[in-house]
Amino acid sequence: MAGLNKVMLIGRLGKDPEIITFDNGAKKMTVSLATSERYRDREGNWQDQTEWHNIVAWGNLAADIAEKRRNYIKGDMLFIEGKIKTRQYTDSQGVVKYITEILAERMNLISKAGQSGSDYRAADKSGTADAPETIGSADESEQSLPDLIDDDLPF
Repeated sequence: MAGLNKVMLIGRLGKDPEIITFDNGAKKMTVSLATSERYRDREGNWQDQTEWHNIVAWGNLAADIAEKRRNYIKGDMLFIEGKIKTRQYTDSQGVVKYITEILAERMNLISKAGQSGSDYRAADKSGTADAPETIGSADESEQSLPDLIDDDLPF
């Protein structure tokens, strides 16, 4: 039986995307993404926990981001869909190290830095903001993320 390697993240960019163009014209985009959750500890105090994810995009997705780079800056909230990839490398002292990355297949801008996702949806419904932009291999028949976030959810 085949396995499934699918990751969906919503978080904020920890830095502006870095684009590398190789001699053959291929492009690679790297960026860090922070996902956070808030919970109450045993004493009833609110605790914030942030996970950092290394995001990598190649090929057409990286090229699209490079062309629209002005749209993605530190603090922007994005939906990223892709898969987990672990690779190894040897550092300068000869020690083998491992790094886990998210190989992005699709990226969707939810809100710009300094704006919450709900603010973005409200602005979008009033017609004063641009619709969220999806980059990647999304099928046109799929709904965009804001369409999936609905106020009548049971939780």
